[in-house]
Amino acid sequence: MGVFVSKLSADTEAFSANRRDMLALMDDCHEIKSRAAALSEKRRPRFDERGQLTPRERLLRLLDPGMPFLELFGLANYMVETDDRSASIPGASSLAGIGFVSGVRCVVYVDDSGINAGASTEMSGKKIRACMDVALRHKMPFVHLVESAGANLMKYQVELWADGGGIFYRLALLSAAGIPTITVLHGPSTAGGAYMPGMSDYVISVRGRGRASLGGAALTRAATGEVSDEEELAGTDMHATVSGLVEYTAEDDSHGILIARGLIKKLDWNKACPKPDRKPFAEPIYDSDQIAGLVPIDYRKPYEVRELIARFVDGSDFEDFKPRYGVSTVCVQSSIFGYACGIIGNNGPIDPAGATKGGQFFQLCDQADVPIIFLNNTTGYMVGKEYEHGGMIKHGSKMIQAVSNVRVPKLTLYIGASFGAGNYGMAGFGYDPDFLFTWPNALTGVMGGEQAALTMDQVARGAAARRGQEVDEDALQAQKDHLIKHYDAQSDAFFTSGRMLDQGVIDPRDTRRVLGFALETVWESRNRSVHPNSFGVARM
Repeated sequence: MGVFVSKLSADTEAFSANRRDMLALMDDCHEIKSRAAALSEKRRPRFDERGQLTPRERLLRLLDPGMPFLELFGLANYMVETDDRSASIPGASSLAGIGFVSGVRCVVYVDDSGINAGASTEMSGKKIRACMDVALRHKMPFVHLVESAGANLMKYQVELWADGGGIFYRLALLSAAGIPTITVLHGPSTAGGAYMPGMSDYVISVRGRGRASLGGAALTRAATGEVSDEEELAGTDMHATVSGLVEYTAEDDSHGILIARGLIKKLDWNKACPKPDRKPFAEPIYDSDQIAGLVPIDYRKPYEVRELIARFVDGSDFEDFKPRYGVSTVCVQSSIFGYACGIIGNNGPIDPAGATKGGQFFQLCDQADVPIIFLNNTTGYMVGKEYEHGGMIKHGSKMIQAVSNVRVPKLTLYIGASFGAGNYGMAGFGYDPDFLFTWPNALTGVMGGEQAALTMDQVARGAAARRGQEVDEDALQAQKDHLIKHYDAQSDAFFTSGRMLDQGVIDPRDTRRVLGFALETVWESRNRSVHPNSFGVARM
């Protein structure tokens, strides 16, 4: 096909309305995310009093200036601990993402000790485990800046304790896989959290602040009656000179981060990964800023997904695969920042021809060893007599079979609706994509609220007819209103991201940057050599 010829007009009221709606959603996203930073900042006087950097300052000092940083799970915990949307705090008391430290692509996790002293929640544990999985999958060093009060004993839940062991399990797996793990103790790491430094390959601890103990002074006294000084029991100097837990002693937060950066540099991690042999590429000829006006936030309003693709692929150039067959399923071959990729998108529900086309396309990408990008905007597989007779189940199953078994990286982006089994065929959360991000307008669930309400309305009317009873229209209307509200609330992008059913909500205008960063990451991980061992590095 070559360079795509756009038919989009930015001078229409529809474009302007789409843009206003999308930017309003992004404003909502920024406001929600800002709550965590604002709450943490309230403790700045306490950090200043102690001579400490704030968690966000630690993160900035660790990362290479001017290099990209891809936040992970920024909305984690939103709407999990409360139903009050205006009061919910996202982030799960932590900051996390993929960034560059001394030129090395790393997964970085920072305890936000400005929020409840960094005490962990259900989603905190889930978030750090998910970040470790990213590091393991993509062969990136894992760096943890620690200052945490540990689990909140007043809100003890046995399942949280049980799941917590998965953190240390993953540290062992990372070390055994030959992937460095580095912990900087800016503050306490107590009880089960003590195994964070205990199982890390390298431990840096700040004198006078960094501490690690299976039982702090209070717990030790409660358990044994022994009265201990915190520094004597668990401080940096003790671990550096007596227990041997600490490899490097830092004088303050800045020094600890400087040591971490120097350590990563001296590991020479990039020597085991060649530089990609990318051909020259051109930027898209269409402005990515137009994406905000291109896509309506109402998934029921159609648009041409090729218009979107043309605004984030190299040179707006792509080859259209079977464009006249299964026309509502769009498959193209292109590249982003010089990295070849296959892209599948939706111009409507998936019919038998579209499912067949998609399944074949996945296999061809797998054969060519080309990553696949999934742009989810579908209400699912088609239903009805025509489609059942046409083998919708069979062909949809083949598409799901193909997406489940491809060996190439899968990058998924929810850009509209992602309902029902269509979510499965388009590499949704359950299909273990390498990266999964969401636009703020996206909806994810078994079906839309109106569809669910109409379905149950028909069920109720059928049941009443079989019993020979009159329909209670008021009751049915109340049921309909409830179901629409219930389903739509749970499919909301911010709600699902709060439950970590993606890796974060992104600005649609950043699509090229995010997908390009993800493609670079998966290329690097697939081309990096590591030196695994049997059990990981044991502390001596």
